[in-house]
Amino acid sequence: MGHSETLSVFPSLIQPLASVDPSQHSTLIAIYVEYFSKDEEDELEVALALSLLDVKPQQKPACRPEPRPPVWQGGYPAKVGGSIPGGATKSKTTTLPGLSYAQSAATGGRGRRPSENLPKTGSGVPSSTPPTHPSRGRGTCPDQSQKPKRSKNRRQRGKGCGQRAVVGLPHSPSATPPVLLWLRRDLRLHDNPALIGSLQAGAPVVPVFIWSPEEEEGPGVTMATGGACRYWLHQALACLQGALQLLGSHLVLLKADPGSSLGALLGLVGETGARTVLATALYEPWLRERDQRVEAGLRRAGVAWRMVHSYCLRDPYSVSTQGVGLRGLGSVSHFISCCEQNPGPALGPSLDPPVSMPTPSQWPPGDPLDALGLARMPRRKDGTVIDWAANIRASWDFSEQGAHARLEAFLQDGVYRYEKESGRADSPNTSCLSPYLHWGQISPRWLLWDAKSARCRPQKFQRKLAWRDLAYWQLSLFPALPWESLRPAYKALRWSSDRGHLKAWQRGRTGYPLVDAAMRQLWLTGWVNNYMRHVVASFLIAYLHLPWQEGYLWFQDTLLDADVAIDAMMWQNGGMCGLDHWNFVMHPVDAALTCDPGGSYVRKWCPELAALPDDIIHKPWRCPASILRRAGVAFGHTYPEPIVTDLEARRGQSLQDVAQVRSTLSEYVDERSGCDLVPLPPRLVAEALGSAGGDQLRTGGEQFLLPVITRMEFKHRRGDPGEDAASNPYDAVLKGYVNRKRDETVAFLNQRDFSASVMNEGAQRRERLDSDMRILEGLPRAPPGRGRARPTPGARLPAQWVPGSAPQPLAVGL
Repeated sequence: MGHSETLSVFPSLIQPLASVDPSQHSTLIAIYVEYFSKDEEDELEVALALSLLDVKPQQKPACRPEPRPPVWQGGYPAKVGGSIPGGATKSKTTTLPGLSYAQSAATGGRGRRPSENLPKTGSGVPSSTPPTHPSRGRGTCPDQSQKPKRSKNRRQRGKGCGQRAVVGLPHSPSATPPVLLWLRRDLRLHDNPALIGSLQAGAPVVPVFIWSPEEEEGPGVTMATGGACRYWLHQALACLQGALQLLGSHLVLLKADPGSSLGALLGLVGETGARTVLATALYEPWLRERDQRVEAGLRRAGVAWRMVHSYCLRDPYSVSTQGVGLRGLGSVSHFISCCEQNPGPALGPSLDPPVSMPTPSQWPPGDPLDALGLARMPRRKDGTVIDWAANIRASWDFSEQGAHARLEAFLQDGVYRYEKESGRADSPNTSCLSPYLHWGQISPRWLLWDAKSARCRPQKFQRKLAWRDLAYWQLSLFPALPWESLRPAYKALRWSSDRGHLKAWQRGRTGYPLVDAAMRQLWLTGWVNNYMRHVVASFLIAYLHLPWQEGYLWFQDTLLDADVAIDAMMWQNGGMCGLDHWNFVMHPVDAALTCDPGGSYVRKWCPELAALPDDIIHKPWRCPASILRRAGVAFGHTYPEPIVTDLEARRGQSLQDVAQVRSTLSEYVDERSGCDLVPLPPRLVAEALGSAGGDQLRTGGEQFLLPVITRMEFKHRRGDPGEDAASNPYDAVLKGYVNRKRDETVAFLNQRDFSASVMNEGAQRRERLDSDMRILEGLPRAPPGRGRARPTPGARLPAQWVPGSAPQPLAVGL
């Protein structure tokens, strides 16, 4: 067919193009091909018609990032006004992460039974079908074509080089081979260096997600992806699929055979002819070894492999202790000092998302999203499905747009209270971004830049990102962190084996309202804030004497933000076995004075206690019987009795057990300082022997042992393991804001309860009799009492005085 014939065939296409901006020709042609072309001959004719218009290729925009606030080379924020990073002040506010919620209350086991009936919410488009046009795209997530609103005074982000790619035309056999973009925990379009790097190749991009649960697990018991975490992944993949369709692209989903991500990639290489694979680096030691095997296998096949670092602000395998030493190892201040002293590559500007993506002529076949088995629901014996994720769906927006909306809302409101009130459970003072960070729906770099450019810049919030990188650094040094105690002596601790206590803790039935409220929130929504994670962890370890591994596994199975590195580090520290001994233990009752003083948090998640007064809602067992009866609380029926009664005795027994193992295994206790000794990994030994920190080491057989941070109360009891806990001057139990008035109020109510209840019941009986007589005689109801006269403001009658209240001054006549 000649040129004139081609033009006559497509008059309706060519005429509009003559009046359209040339930069839009290729997009219009691609849309025409999708809707009207019938075979390859039609597609070639359309391409020929495009060539007659002499459309010039679109120029790649120059990469001109806007100037940024100063940062250190390591990637963490520089000191502002002499603030914390690298300083001597040691922050103990951390993020105790990770759970995954896969156990159903009906089944009683940690893993949920699979179900064939899956929830319709977030169901993805089968990857074997070509992507639809944006106007016809399917998906349950909010429209991601519009960016979330941001403040005008927020700094503009740097534009990524070559990121504005054009939707590609069908490619001939001699066209440039596509690039495979292997998505793992970078399920986003904003600030995704791997995505931008694939576009810079100037070739079609094939995004692919490979699900291989066996490879996610380490050699020990890690439970890397539990039930709640997998459900979030299911919804996030569905949202990413919809976002890519709006760009004219498509997400290829594959469920790999056990341990065969390499095989799945080689299969895609053979189907697409790709010669390059890009991926974002993961830092778990077993996943790093997997990636090394994948790289070797691809290079043997002649395929280039490129790894991009964006999951953490700092590559944990590049952190060195040179120039800092090993004193304080395990603390976030020591880690920040290491990053400052040994800076890595500059953090760089964050990148905007692409507006379109080049596509291959034919998409490789894939698996439907449901085939990955990420959101299976258990079934009862009668065949009905247990939809355990209903509350999770109602509580979260799983899309990338939802992450940016939460960040924007936090920076406009909660950030102003974060520094001093982030531990409050009764008000939303936290960002709730941890699930999005875990699956890479928002990058830590994007989060850091937004936090630094906001009007309020709390250092405490920025240091959370340092805690996150510290966890991955510890995991890179100690691969057995999720399942083995780092302190050798503590492996011999005597733990309880009471499964009833463990089950009560998991289901929020301990009889302690603050603990129960937190565990029920975790069960229903898959998330609790950092302070409440500390409360429930302290109760499990210090008062129930259950091993920290049980708490780690439950968190991994029930948290939406379940993260192996962060979860393992926090539970090790809370379980007295990690590198950093925390000098605090959360009291299950008195901690409420800090995080829930009015009881609104407990009322929300423990509604059976909602009618109790504020002063005693956290101690219902001390409530007078008449008040319990009027509130409808019956211990053992509507609310459980406390599973342990003498908290002080339980706490004392925990201290005695620690002192006993330290005395028995004294070779792991430094005689001079009283600190515990921890064997160092070879990487730290090599660094220390060549630095000034070498004098801090001593040889223990074939191991190098280092004194690490140890709780003061443990050092104090080293000389006398059987000492009474009450005589310990370094008691680590946090009492919250001590409120003597509350205890005195409880005592006063108990003392006056009998006479007050009798008088009240007598008055109510007389009111009922009077009302019944008026009804029998046909009289109208008695008008409501107008009450007593309002007293003088500030004055208090003697009968109203409650012990613990401030005395009122006497009135003096003038």
